[in-house]
Amino acid sequence: MSEQHSTQLPAAFPQNIFLVGLMGAGKTSVGRMLAKRLNRDFYDADAEIERATGVKIPVIFDIEGESGFRVREEKVIERLTALRDIVLATGGGAILSPATRARLKEHGRVIYLRATPEDLWRRTRRDRNRPLLQTANPLAKLKELHAQRDPLYSDVADLVVDTGAQSVGNLTTHIQQLLSGLEQGAGQNQD
Repeated sequence: MSEQHSTQLPAAFPQNIFLVGLMGAGKTSVGRMLAKRLNRDFYDADAEIERATGVKIPVIFDIEGESGFRVREEKVIERLTALRDIVLATGGGAILSPATRARLKEHGRVIYLRATPEDLWRRTRRDRNRPLLQTANPLAKLKELHAQRDPLYSDVADLVVDTGAQSVGNLTTHIQQLLSGLEQGAGQNQD
Protein backbone atom coordinates (compact mmCIF):
# COMPACT_ATOMS: atom_id res chain seq x y z
CA MET A 1 0.00 0.00 0.00
CA SER A 2 1.29 3.41 -0.94
CA GLU A 3 2.12 5.98 1.71
CA GLN A 4 0.62 8.77 -0.40
CA HIS A 5 -1.54 11.12 1.56
CA SER A 6 -2.73 13.18 -1.36
CA THR A 7 -5.03 10.65 -2.99
CA GLN A 8 -7.97 12.73 -4.14
CA LEU A 9 -11.41 11.62 -5.09
CA PRO A 10 -12.61 12.69 -8.52
CA ALA A 11 -13.82 16.28 -8.53
CA ALA A 12 -17.33 15.08 -9.43
CA PHE A 13 -17.55 12.86 -6.33
CA PRO A 14 -20.87 14.15 -4.98
CA GLN A 15 -21.61 11.68 -2.26
CA ASN A 16 -21.32 11.67 1.47
CA ILE A 17 -19.09 9.11 3.14
CA PHE A 18 -20.59 7.17 6.03
CA LEU A 19 -18.49 4.99 8.32
CA VAL A 20 -20.11 2.05 10.08
CA GLY A 21 -18.75 -0.62 12.38
CA LEU A 22 -18.68 -1.73 15.99
CA MET A 23 -17.45 0.48 18.81
CA GLY A 24 -13.69 0.77 18.71
CA ALA A 25 -13.39 0.08 14.98
CA GLY A 26 -11.90 3.55 14.36
CA LYS A 27 -14.86 5.33 12.79
CA THR A 28 -14.25 8.65 14.55
CA SER A 29 -10.46 8.68 14.14
CA VAL A 30 -10.54 7.62 10.50
CA GLY A 31 -13.53 9.86 9.79
CA ARG A 32 -11.80 12.96 11.14
CA MET A 33 -8.67 12.32 9.10
CA LEU A 34 -10.60 11.42 5.95
CA ALA A 35 -12.72 14.58 6.21
CA LYS A 36 -9.61 16.71 6.69
CA ARG A 37 -7.87 15.17 3.68
CA LEU A 38 -10.96 15.55 1.49
CA ASN A 39 -11.76 19.04 2.79
CA ARG A 40 -15.19 17.98 4.02
CA ASP A 41 -17.10 18.55 7.21
CA PHE A 42 -16.89 15.74 9.75
CA TYR A 43 -19.72 14.65 12.02
CA ASP A 44 -19.80 12.02 14.73
CA ALA A 45 -23.37 10.87 15.40
CA ASP A 46 -22.72 10.15 19.08
CA ALA A 47 -21.09 13.55 19.61
CA GLU A 48 -24.06 15.22 17.89
CA ILE A 49 -26.46 13.40 20.24
CA GLU A 50 -24.40 14.49 23.26
CA ARG A 51 -24.31 18.08 22.01
CA ALA A 52 -28.08 18.15 21.43
CA THR A 53 -28.94 16.62 24.82
CA GLY A 54 -26.18 18.16 26.91
CA VAL A 55 -25.34 14.80 28.49
CA LYS A 56 -23.05 11.86 27.77
CA ILE A 57 -24.33 8.72 26.02
CA PRO A 58 -24.21 6.58 29.23
CA VAL A 59 -26.58 9.03 30.93
CA ILE A 60 -29.05 8.71 28.04
CA PHE A 61 -28.84 4.92 28.34
CA ASP A 62 -29.42 5.15 32.11
CA ILE A 63 -32.46 7.40 31.75
CA GLU A 64 -34.05 6.29 28.48
CA GLY A 65 -32.56 2.84 27.94
CA GLU A 66 -31.09 1.64 24.67
CA SER A 67 -34.42 1.99 22.86
CA GLY A 68 -34.69 5.68 23.80
CA PHE A 69 -31.14 6.27 22.68
CA ARG A 70 -31.82 4.53 19.33
CA VAL A 71 -34.78 6.86 18.66
CA ARG A 72 -32.51 9.88 19.21
CA GLU A 73 -29.78 8.30 17.07
CA GLU A 74 -32.15 7.67 14.17
CA LYS A 75 -33.33 11.30 14.19
CA VAL A 76 -29.76 12.66 14.28
CA ILE A 77 -28.69 10.41 11.41
CA GLU A 78 -31.76 11.42 9.40
CA ARG A 79 -30.71 15.06 9.78
CA LEU A 80 -27.03 14.42 9.00
CA THR A 81 -27.60 12.22 5.95
CA ALA A 82 -29.56 15.08 4.37
CA LEU A 83 -26.35 17.16 4.29
CA ARG A 84 -23.94 17.08 1.35
CA ASP A 85 -20.23 16.40 1.09
CA ILE A 86 -19.75 15.19 4.64
CA VAL A 87 -17.97 12.36 6.38
CA LEU A 88 -20.10 10.80 9.13
CA ALA A 89 -19.03 8.35 11.82
CA THR A 90 -22.18 6.53 12.90
CA GLY A 91 -22.69 4.89 16.26
CA GLY A 92 -22.06 1.15 16.36
CA GLY A 93 -25.74 0.28 16.66
CA ALA A 94 -27.08 2.78 14.14
CA ILE A 95 -27.49 0.07 11.51
CA LEU A 96 -30.03 -1.75 13.69
CA SER A 97 -32.64 0.64 12.28
CA PRO A 98 -33.88 -0.37 8.81
CA ALA A 99 -34.72 3.31 8.15
CA THR A 100 -31.16 4.35 9.00
CA ARG A 101 -29.67 1.63 6.80
CA ALA A 102 -31.84 2.83 3.90
CA ARG A 103 -30.81 6.48 4.44
CA LEU A 104 -27.13 5.58 4.54
CA LYS A 105 -27.37 3.61 1.28
CA GLU A 106 -29.43 6.33 -0.41
CA HIS A 107 -27.34 9.34 0.57
CA GLY A 108 -23.72 8.25 0.23
CA ARG A 109 -21.01 5.67 0.17
CA VAL A 110 -20.96 3.38 3.19
CA ILE A 111 -17.68 1.99 4.48
CA TYR A 112 -17.69 -0.81 7.03
CA LEU A 113 -14.61 -0.66 9.25
CA ARG A 114 -14.40 -4.30 10.28
CA ALA A 115 -12.38 -5.54 13.24
CA THR A 116 -12.33 -8.74 15.27
CA PRO A 117 -14.05 -8.73 18.67
CA GLU A 118 -10.64 -9.33 20.25
CA ASP A 119 -9.16 -6.23 18.57
CA LEU A 120 -12.21 -4.19 19.59
CA TRP A 121 -11.92 -5.38 23.19
CA ARG A 122 -8.25 -4.32 23.31
CA ARG A 123 -9.19 -0.88 21.97
CA THR A 124 -12.19 -0.30 24.25
CA ARG A 125 -11.41 -2.18 27.48
CA ARG A 126 -10.62 0.95 29.49
CA ASP A 127 -13.31 3.17 27.98
CA ARG A 128 -16.14 3.77 30.47
CA ASN A 129 -18.17 5.75 27.91
CA ARG A 130 -19.46 2.56 26.25
CA PRO A 131 -22.68 1.53 28.03
CA LEU A 132 -23.07 -1.80 26.26
CA LEU A 133 -19.64 -2.90 27.54
CA GLN A 134 -20.37 -2.21 31.21
CA THR A 135 -20.85 -5.90 31.87
CA ALA A 136 -18.95 -8.69 33.64
CA ASN A 137 -17.60 -10.00 30.31
CA PRO A 138 -17.13 -7.23 27.73
CA LEU A 139 -15.34 -9.53 25.26
CA ALA A 140 -18.33 -11.91 25.23
CA LYS A 141 -20.61 -8.89 24.66
CA LEU A 142 -18.45 -7.76 21.73
CA LYS A 143 -18.61 -11.26 20.23
CA GLU A 144 -22.39 -11.20 20.60
CA LEU A 145 -22.67 -7.74 19.02
CA HIS A 146 -20.32 -8.76 16.19
CA ALA A 147 -22.39 -11.86 15.42
CA GLN A 148 -25.59 -9.80 15.43
CA ARG A 149 -24.37 -6.75 13.52
CA ASP A 150 -21.69 -7.97 11.08
CA PRO A 151 -24.29 -9.14 8.52
CA LEU A 152 -26.06 -5.75 8.74
CA TYR A 153 -22.81 -3.79 8.32
CA SER A 154 -21.78 -5.99 5.39
CA ASP A 155 -25.18 -5.65 3.73
CA VAL A 156 -25.24 -1.84 3.87
CA ALA A 157 -21.56 -1.35 2.93
CA ASP A 158 -20.19 -0.30 -0.43
CA LEU A 159 -16.72 -1.14 0.90
CA VAL A 160 -15.59 -3.44 3.72
CA VAL A 161 -12.17 -2.57 5.12
CA ASP A 162 -10.45 -4.71 7.74
CA THR A 163 -8.82 -2.38 10.22
CA GLY A 164 -6.34 -4.83 11.74
CA ALA A 165 -3.29 -3.17 13.27
CA GLN A 166 -2.94 -0.43 10.65
CA SER A 167 -2.30 3.12 11.73
CA VAL A 168 -5.12 5.61 11.25
CA GLY A 169 -3.08 7.33 8.54
CA ASN A 170 -2.46 4.15 6.55
CA LEU A 171 -6.06 3.06 6.93
CA THR A 172 -7.31 6.45 5.75
CA THR A 173 -5.01 6.40 2.72
CA HIS A 174 -6.21 2.92 1.86
CA ILE A 175 -9.85 4.01 2.08
CA GLN A 176 -9.16 7.03 -0.15
CA GLN A 177 -7.64 4.73 -2.75
CA LEU A 178 -10.59 2.34 -2.58
CA LEU A 179 -13.11 5.18 -2.88
CA SER A 180 -11.24 6.65 -5.80
CA GLY A 181 -11.26 3.26 -7.53
CA LEU A 182 -14.98 2.88 -6.86
CA GLU A 183 -15.77 6.28 -8.31
CA GLN A 184 -13.56 5.80 -11.35
CA GLY A 185 -15.22 2.47 -12.03
CA ALA A 186 -11.84 0.75 -11.84
CA GLY A 187 -13.33 -2.32 -10.25
CA GLN A 188 -9.85 -3.34 -9.15
CA ASN A 189 -9.77 -2.34 -5.49
CA GLN A 190 -6.49 -3.14 -3.84
CA ASP A 191 -7.63 -4.92 -0.71
